[in-house]
Amino acid sequence: METVHDLGALDGPVLIFGGAYGNLEATEALLAQARALGIPHERTICTGDVVAYCAEPAATVAALRTAGCPVVMGNVEEALAAGSGDCGCGYAEGSACDALAAEWYAFARSRIDAGMRRWMAGLPRAIRFEIGGRRLLAVHGTPSRINRYLFPSEPDRGIAAEIAAMGCDGVVAGHSGIPFSRVVDGRLWHNAGAIGLPANDGTPRVWYGVLRPTAGGVTVELHALAYDHARAAAAMHAQGLPAGYAEALESGLWPSLDVLPEAERARTGVALDPRPVFWERGGAGATARRGAA
Repeated sequence: METVHDLGALDGPVLIFGGAYGNLEATEALLAQARALGIPHERTICTGDVVAYCAEPAATVAALRTAGCPVVMGNVEEALAAGSGDCGCGYAEGSACDALAAEWYAFARSRIDAGMRRWMAGLPRAIRFEIGGRRLLAVHGTPSRINRYLFPSEPDRGIAAEIAAMGCDGVVAGHSGIPFSRVVDGRLWHNAGAIGLPANDGTPRVWYGVLRPTAGGVTVELHALAYDHARAAAAMHAQGLPAGYAEALESGLWPSLDVLPEAERARTGVALDPRPVFWERGGAGATARRGAA
């Protein structure tokens, strides 16, 4: 994979987040949470799409640049850096998501300046790091494609193929917006969800992940984050952005389910309660053990 940034071995918990989506209120809440947890910026990794649906793309980019977090290039950063007229999200042509994207992407393009585009163009397509003796790769969609959606219902074989192709012990990713963790054949797939938009679970909460090294492996946690979603939604309404996404910040329900497989559609409005996964140190036979809520 081209343009991989290597952070080396990290000596403490790692916070994973993605999908800031131009939601400044959520981004600031996430950065404050990292500080409260005592996790420094060099161990706070963003899986991309800093800019998308919400009202403050430039301020959100500035906040993350100032914070100094390692950031993976998302499909939106790729598109904006190239001056593309399309967000590159992978929506089906003519779908509701495709039509809505044309509106928010045009808004984002008008707010991002040349310096921000140069920053986006220089972002790595992957970030390599080690935690608890395990080698992980942070990407946006999947190692095979920047805008591939990989959801919780993905069969084990699909997840295993994506990880195996990179020769690493695990992958952390974003893009799909629904958080989940799986251990397949002893290897980890962790999607921390998104902080810029709820997870279609009927609550305004957004999500991030924490990987904690232990003597026997790595504990993989998913955490909900509360923030001033009403203010973020009001900012979107004030800018004339698509009302469906603004309302989603408060309802927790996506305005379109075009990208979702049937299993995820069936869970629309069902509040998430993901439990920690213990990723045991060991070979291909290692398994995940569910912890307490």
